[in-house]
Amino acid sequence: MKFTRRSFNVSVAAALALNAGMAFAQKGETVKIAWIDPLTGLMAPVGQNQLKSFQFFAEKFNNDPKINPAGVKFEVVGIDNKLSPSESTNAVKSAVDQGIRYVAQGNGSGAALAIVDAVQKHNERNPGKEVLYLNYAAVDPDLTNSKCSYWHYRFDADTSMKMEALTTFLKDQKDVHKVYIIGQNYSHGHQVAKYAKETLARKRPDVQIVGEDLHPLAQVRDFAPYIAKIKASGADTVITGNWGSDLTLLVKSANDAGLNVKFYTYYATVSGTPTALGPDAAGRVFMVSYGHNALGGDAGKYADEFKAKFNDDWYTLDVYNVFAALSKAMAQAKSTDPVKVAATMEGMRFKGFNGDVELRKNDHQLQQPVYIAVWKKADAKAPYSVENTGFNFQPVKAYDAYVASTPTSCQMKRP
Repeated sequence: MKFTRRSFNVSVAAALALNAGMAFAQKGETVKIAWIDPLTGLMAPVGQNQLKSFQFFAEKFNNDPKINPAGVKFEVVGIDNKLSPSESTNAVKSAVDQGIRYVAQGNGSGAALAIVDAVQKHNERNPGKEVLYLNYAAVDPDLTNSKCSYWHYRFDADTSMKMEALTTFLKDQKDVHKVYIIGQNYSHGHQVAKYAKETLARKRPDVQIVGEDLHPLAQVRDFAPYIAKIKASGADTVITGNWGSDLTLLVKSANDAGLNVKFYTYYATVSGTPTALGPDAAGRVFMVSYGHNALGGDAGKYADEFKAKFNDDWYTLDVYNVFAALSKAMAQAKSTDPVKVAATMEGMRFKGFNGDVELRKNDHQLQQPVYIAVWKKADAKAPYSVENTGFNFQPVKAYDAYVASTPTSCQMKRP
């Protein structure tokens, strides 16, 4: 075959066109995310709300190129893990069998640790078919410290970060003298107690810890005995990392017993708890979180749209950040391959629902503002009505990311 300058030019043009097509292959591509969390049992209302949140924002990003520079189409596949670590491991296998290379989970650090292990082992054994784990709510600090993994990114603020902000706030609360700590008997509950005691000793050594309880996760239906112990201790303040039914029923028992103390919580916006709080809890229940109900701008509009569509509240706010980070990373990497996306996300800064945030490179922990919010009656400044109660959580203190940031011992092993 005679090779002419024209044929060479045509070949170069074809190669360039092919490369251009490959460079932007993610445009219009469908990216599946396996959502792995409880859809049955006492924590089912939480899981169902969060699955709706993922599906809601998949649709938002699919239809709005302003927030989805990659131009991919996200599809969320829900898998019920029954809040079980072993079921979570099985769910990862099921996702892999379906060709899904992104998994998202948040409810329960025990399940999270099982997923980290399953993903790590899969990726070591199956080069070219790697899976990336997107953690939106499992907050055990070990996940970005002793158990850190290159294939894991956390979008929630971890237990230590929230406690750092909470105790910075408590340091100046002169009415806090006697603290009772109650939590769920698994890694998160243990860590809340550990960091509460450590940080209070450092910032408020005059505060007395008058009691500490750990109870089974998602099994207690009557918290009256625990409330009786808190009442008898003389505590003026309760710190709890409880979530879901374990916080809803705790609050209900406290109200029934007339326990007039301040509660400092992590998850008081989660399904069922706002209704249990009621008007009597106004000014007495606080929450430390990376967000609150007094959302303005686009985030406030999303909350209103979510409410109108599902008659439910969008409270796992970092679901937005998961999609925002994925889309930006895929656009920059010009690929949907988890290997390239994971590498691009390291140290990446992006615009989240609450401003500019950063995925810290050395441990993959999102650095973001943290707030202290208080339960109070909705007003003109913050009109959103949580669970149609006429109340909401409004910020009383905002801390920049560096205030809540905590050091990491992560020794990241990169591929």
